Amino acid sequence: MKQTNLLLCKLFIGTLFWLGSVLVNAEDPYMFYTWTVTYGTRSPLGVPQQVILINGQFPGPAIEAVTNNNIVVNLINKLDEPFLITWNGVKQRRTSWQDGVLGTNCPIQPNSNWTYQFQLKDQIGTYTYFASTSMHRASGAFGALNINQRAVITTPYPTPDGDFTLLVSDWFSNMTHKDLRKGLDEGSVLPLPDALLINGVSKGLIFTGQQGKTYKFRVSNVGIATSINFRIQNHTMSLIEVEGAHTLQESYESLDVHVGQSMTVLVTLKASVRDYFIVASTRFTKPVLTTTASLRYQGSKNAAYGPLPIGPTYHIHWSMKQARTIRMNLTANAARPNPQGSFHYGTIPINRTLVLANAATLIYGKLRYTVNRISYINPTTPLKLADWYNISGVFDLKTIISTPTTGPAHFGTSVIDVELHEFVEIVFQNDERSIQSWHMDGTSAYAVGYGSGTWNVTMRKRYNLVDAVPRHTFQVYPLSWTSILVSLDNKGMWNLRSQIWSRRYLGQELYVRVWNDEKSPYTEAEPPLNVLYCGKAKRPL
Repeated sequence: MKQTNLLLCKLFIGTLFWLGSVLVNAEDPYMFYTWTVTYGTRSPLGVPQQVILINGQFPGPAIEAVTNNNIVVNLINKLDEPFLITWNGVKQRRTSWQDGVLGTNCPIQPNSNWTYQFQLKDQIGTYTYFASTSMHRASGAFGALNINQRAVITTPYPTPDGDFTLLVSDWFSNMTHKDLRKGLDEGSVLPLPDALLINGVSKGLIFTGQQGKTYKFRVSNVGIATSINFRIQNHTMSLIEVEGAHTLQESYESLDVHVGQSMTVLVTLKASVRDYFIVASTRFTKPVLTTTASLRYQGSKNAAYGPLPIGPTYHIHWSMKQARTIRMNLTANAARPNPQGSFHYGTIPINRTLVLANAATLIYGKLRYTVNRISYINPTTPLKLADWYNISGVFDLKTIISTPTTGPAHFGTSVIDVELHEFVEIVFQNDERSIQSWHMDGTSAYAVGYGSGTWNVTMRKRYNLVDAVPRHTFQVYPLSWTSILVSLDNKGMWNLRSQIWSRRYLGQELYVRVWNDEKSPYTEAEPPLNVLYCGKAKRPL
């Protein structure tokens, strides 16, 4: 009997060791990168000019990953200014330390490095990264971040025969990021860009496929100022994914993609064998800027020809109507095997409403942009460090209030305090005659409503409470409002900003502190061992 018990005990212990080794070996894969950021010379518009390169590339290297991969990027800053990169749309579960904005991170100083480490936890889809500091993003320092689904998760469409990434950016021909910054600092409005680029070039780019095959096109607007419309001559596009959510597969002849947004479409090559124009043009601008690439059928002997497919120019109602047609596929799996529609957001009571109104104003005689009359300024100490170490004098939760009021604008460091797991309605109110694009780090939110005029509570009757698409960046049309619903279940300090970079640079941003009084690694990670300290934050002894 004793021998039997001893044998069972050994078997049990052995099983535990085996399970432990399986769990260790089953850790999600790591992907390691070393990126060196430098100045360089390129000629995207045919004239040599200074750009910002990553590993000598413009745009920067693409990250091709799979759900739950761990990303480790050692970033070496060889610029003459402090620098950070943010990962646009990556939720950074429990780790706002890795978000790469000045509210969470001390900037990487010239001739130094810092290593980001984060997990692409429970995410799929088309994303981007770009410089978050100063106006660096206007000179490059952006790239693609594509998250593919795990093999065990089915997709709601057949596997495409190829995968193309298109990064569309607006571009200035004779001004560096320093020139643009100088103009903004002096109180000038950002000028209209000179051109659009696709993957860093203005012409000659070719994407090749076979007749009868279907290809995935990942399209992102990595510009700093202008919405774009995207279309392909003689082809329709089936929308399949928006910023991590599978969509109902509606067919479109063209799609609006606003600053900071990403979309993924399927295109089947059904036309005759030749080349066709891929077109991107600006929206809501005068004049309209247009750039082209080519979709080449294998075996083509004819360059693209004929008139470019017509796209919308200033038509606001057209764009708003299209936005309402983009809906979530409720039965499809996303990063997890459970259907996307299993979270019934429309049945959850709203705990809190924030109404955020943007405006252009003068403060001390110079142009600034505000949210609820506050023009944001970055303190020398990152908000996240100040919050974690209880450093006083960095921010005040009373600086900004949650609804617009009348009165003069002023500078401030705006932080809105929200309790962990609150379900929040955020209304972006745009009383200006220019389109806005808002982004929230650390989460995805359901874009439930778009409308003209001034929002009030009766507008909730118009909300899509069934299959609105969850996304990270939201357009707000001129003299209009956009409403989102969001479950703030990711503890941290999260940037809520304009994606139109001159507006963000001049104050149109704030932070949302998602918090509770429990310190637990299950809700928020400790500061990484390599965290940088600056301002009032000193490395603990």
